[in-house]
Amino acid sequence: MTGYGKAEKTVENRKITVEIRALNSKQMDVNLRSPQIYRILEFDLRKLVSRIATRGKFDIVLTRELLGGETAAVFNEAAFKSYFGTISKTLAEVGLSADRQEIVSAILRLPEVMITDSEELGETETGAVLDCCTEALQALNTFRIKEGNILMADILSHVSNIETRLKQIEPYERERMEKVRASVESDLNRLELTVGVDKNRFEQELIYYLEKMDITEEKVRLAQHCTFFRHTAENEDMPGRKLGFIAQETGREINTIGSKAGEINIQKLVVEMKDELEKIKEQLLNIL
Repeated sequence: MTGYGKAEKTVENRKITVEIRALNSKQMDVNLRSPQIYRILEFDLRKLVSRIATRGKFDIVLTRELLGGETAAVFNEAAFKSYFGTISKTLAEVGLSADRQEIVSAILRLPEVMITDSEELGETETGAVLDCCTEALQALNTFRIKEGNILMADILSHVSNIETRLKQIEPYERERMEKVRASVESDLNRLELTVGVDKNRFEQELIYYLEKMDITEEKVRLAQHCTFFRHTAENEDMPGRKLGFIAQETGREINTIGSKAGEINIQKLVVEMKDELEKIKEQLLNIL
């Protein structure tokens, strides 16, 4: 499930910002981008993420801004002059010319021109970073819970639509049985086979035939699956896998009803139920 969280803290003249984005994934994948000084905290940050999620792709971006004009880098004037003199002399000797601004920009990227002071991460800043990450994760989790509630409401609305169409089958089912009976009797009359036909045997064969077409059991099981689906969604913390299994069983019952139906209006309702079920399956990919 997607999500976003952000938090900021200022400590010891440093502004710490944490942004976390979450995307759907079958595995746990944590990608961290941070200043080198925070790399030592990578294990702790991954541990914080694992407390709120069992799977998903998390992109964590930490930034560290020095306030009050403070800088962690020192300009090495001697190295700059040495590089500049050597480059200028070499260009003159080979008869090439270059813009001074381009030379300066190139020199500033060379080793030892900008020297970064070695820093050690203090306990106060360490605590601030972890607290900031915790707040960002809490914001992300709030975002995910809100999105999850909306998502589950949408899924359950599709379940309700299946239940509604299941009830709409009943009047067509009764009509279907009468039409089948009338059709068989009409065929017998058309073939002039009514004379000598054993009425009791005819009724037995007709009942057997109608039982083969009966969809009562499938309707009952389908209704039970819908009830179980709703109960699981509302009462389990991580119902995604189980809901996937229930959706599979729901699809089997809908397919069986469709194969037995033999009636155009029931077939239309079956197609609509299949459409609702596909929407449910798509959304279940976002549920843990």
